[in-house]
Amino acid sequence: MTKTLQPLLTIPQLHDFLAREFPQVKDDFEVTEIAPMRLILNLSPGERHLRPGGTVSGPTMFSLADCAVYLAIIAHVGEEALAVTTNASIDFMRKPDAGRDLRAYVSLLKVGRGLAVGDVSIKSDGSEAVVARATLTYSRPRS
Repeated sequence: MTKTLQPLLTIPQLHDFLAREFPQVKDDFEVTEIAPMRLILNLSPGERHLRPGGTVSGPTMFSLADCAVYLAIIAHVGEEALAVTTNASIDFMRKPDAGRDLRAYVSLLKVGRGLAVGDVSIKSDGSEAVVARATLTYSRPRS
């Protein structure tokens, strides 16, 4: 059984980390909630996130899932900018609602010394329907 970790970082600390380490995407994402082994990340899609047909692109949803798990791990273990994705699987289940924010709901399944694993459900804001789900594994650098 994996022990439940308490978050070490606050929402403002995560936003500062993102701005410092990944300024290229800092304006795309907003952490809205952190809880033990959980995190919610918001994306307000703009024109550059859309694909033909006016829906959010798959790469945008993958980026949201990847960043959400990454930030959930950082929130629980402290600032490890060198943690990297080693495995990812994503299922695109339905078209997101046009014009609505996307929310990534992360549940950390395991946070070990070498690997961390998280599940993500992405929903259109205000809807309970899952538009995509993903599982990601991160490798944590050894000190």
